[in-house]
Amino acid sequence: MPATDPASTKTARNILTGLRAIMASRGNAQKKLNKVVDTIAEAVSSEVCSIYLRRDGVLELFATRGLNAEAVHVTKLAMGEGLTGYIAKNVETLNLDEAASHPDFQYRPETGEEKFHSFAGVPIIRNQQAIGVLCAQHVEPRRYSEVEIEAFQTAAMVLSELISSADFVDDNIAGEAATLDNGANRLSGLQLVKGKASGHAVFHQPRVKIEHTVAEDTEAERHRVYSAFDKMRAQIDQMTSQAEFGVGGEHEEVLETYKMFAYDEGWSRRINEAIDSGLTAEAAIERVQQHTRMRMRQIDDPLLAERMHDLEDLANRLLRTVSGQMGTAAKMGLREDTILIARNLGPAELLEYDRRKLKGVVLEEGSLTAHVTIIARAMGIPILGQVKNIRQVVREDDHLLLNVDDNVVFVRPGPSVEEAFEAQLELSQKKRAAYSELRDKEAVTKDGVRITVNINAGLRDDLALLNLTGADGIGLFRTEFQFLVAATMPGRTAQTRFYRDVLDAAGDKPVIFRTVDIGGDKPLPYFQASQSKEDNPAMGWRAIRIGLERDALMKVQARALIEAAAGRKLNVMFPMVAEPWEFDEAKAVFETQREYLRGQKKMLPSQIRYGAMLEVPALAEFLDLMADRLDFLSIGTNDLTQFLFAADRSNPRLAERFDWMSPAILRFIHRVSGDAERLGISLGVCGEMGGRPLDALALLGLGVRNLSITPASVGPIKAMVRSLDLGQARQEIQTILKEAPAEPRICLEQWANKHQVDLG
Repeated sequence: MPATDPASTKTARNILTGLRAIMASRGNAQKKLNKVVDTIAEAVSSEVCSIYLRRDGVLELFATRGLNAEAVHVTKLAMGEGLTGYIAKNVETLNLDEAASHPDFQYRPETGEEKFHSFAGVPIIRNQQAIGVLCAQHVEPRRYSEVEIEAFQTAAMVLSELISSADFVDDNIAGEAATLDNGANRLSGLQLVKGKASGHAVFHQPRVKIEHTVAEDTEAERHRVYSAFDKMRAQIDQMTSQAEFGVGGEHEEVLETYKMFAYDEGWSRRINEAIDSGLTAEAAIERVQQHTRMRMRQIDDPLLAERMHDLEDLANRLLRTVSGQMGTAAKMGLREDTILIARNLGPAELLEYDRRKLKGVVLEEGSLTAHVTIIARAMGIPILGQVKNIRQVVREDDHLLLNVDDNVVFVRPGPSVEEAFEAQLELSQKKRAAYSELRDKEAVTKDGVRITVNINAGLRDDLALLNLTGADGIGLFRTEFQFLVAATMPGRTAQTRFYRDVLDAAGDKPVIFRTVDIGGDKPLPYFQASQSKEDNPAMGWRAIRIGLERDALMKVQARALIEAAAGRKLNVMFPMVAEPWEFDEAKAVFETQREYLRGQKKMLPSQIRYGAMLEVPALAEFLDLMADRLDFLSIGTNDLTQFLFAADRSNPRLAERFDWMSPAILRFIHRVSGDAERLGISLGVCGEMGGRPLDALALLGLGVRNLSITPASVGPIKAMVRSLDLGQARQEIQTILKEAPAEPRICLEQWANKHQVDLG
């Protein structure tokens, strides 16, 4: 980073002083603009200074010093046309000693600019979009100095405020000058949760709007920045030390780079220089960030291009800190029909949103098996992940059409796209209506095999879906959701009341309660699962491992479940069991509490059935030893996949790398299914794999007869089951297991289509 340049600071300060005087003066907009170009031209000793503003979708010459006055409001350029259009379209700075040498140069005779050779231009930016261009020209061929370019950028920032201000823009001049680009756009991504939605864009972390650019007191602004830097660095230090970020390897390097940017003295010095020139703290941060963006666009190194994202995020974080605008959209409340935009989300963050207003989510990152994806399925909220540059293309309140079924989101769609989308939406609604007709029908294959279809649940609102979908029961009740949505650790009384409500709502239908599964990507802010940084939290201190170490947590939950199930059958399942002794110890906690309550003359459950989740492959090696201890076994395909492939489920780079239809997974499940049948162990699947018709077909062919899935998947799975000849399916699956084709999903899909299996 260059050292502080007094000339730059003085030039920028002179411009700001002049512009402030113009702002405070009387007169119409045109007179003020004429004074602005005079002030800037004199400050940088330029022979020409011109301002182009956007109106009706084109760039219009609004004011000039040095060009023909008759060209004002006559010369108009399309976005991307000529050097000025190039600057606006690409939001880039140009600095040319010979303007005609640039491939986008375009001569406009009415301006009289043919005698000028050098050219410099900077975009006038509002909300990260170009609303105009500030240009300077000189007779002699020369490149403008960095001092002058930075002065132009400072002037452009103040101009942005002037142009967007009601006091500046009047009906005679710039009625629509500040209108942003309304062009339609189509962005593709990764299907995380199927569905369609229409709504308006809301950012999880809203962009900070910079209302004032000119500082009243530079020392006060400097103090604000220093304080913001201290707070931000403390936040980043805390963030990078938390377990859920400590995944090691490449991720750790990224975090260290992120911290390096936060502590970069050059970055903070440039912000300080911008404040010296007379900008507010917010405007100074934004000006430096604009400069960085433009410099980075000129670098071809892909690694540096990736780091651009980090810089953007860091600058936004600093802006939020200095402005005090730290709240998420959830805290500020949602408008109707919201489609949420975020880089990524944790499960607790998603649960903060009003599910009545939240229609869909678009993520820059995201993976198929992340817990936020699972929760969104349970909430019936479609999610499109891996949408690159979404935050650069979409603006707050933009109309979006989200079609996750086709892996796309339409931004500011035209009438024809909306019409086609509505037709698709109507078709989807008809399908849902057809699925609802299956509510009271059993999931029986064409050759007479009854399949149990349960739902996964975890929220109070999920309970109504049990009868609404016609599911056989709740095969997985995620008790940790109650902990995730609470501000403090739920006490025994609150837990007991909640579990009793669940059992009451289920009636005669069975409910399998999974003991609390926290840690990994489900941290509790009020509960420190681990005292030290974990390199691989997904394989670290979580689930049953926490429960057995912090036995008070499991004891409270055990007593609450036993008391809630008084007089009824209680099904308890332990997550992430790797070895028999873990299951035995967890079961012993429940049995101890049962004996205690018996001594207290409390009414006890009529029966307690104990099961385990098979997520850790090691457990499969002990099924013969556990056959007489296990009442049931449930395969959790989400964690099982990441452990089989050593692939972190939350890593976006691995989101599409491994498929549930991989022969490795199919063979593993087939072996477990055969062992369970031989040993007399009741077997089910409660992972997301069971909620996708084609994948569920594979599971049935492997011998699985009990599925627990997201409520939205019950209808499609029932439809698939009732259209399936299971005997034929088993034969096809056996062929896939034997031959292990490169594309087993395609092979099975072709077979299903040939045999008219309903895949939705």
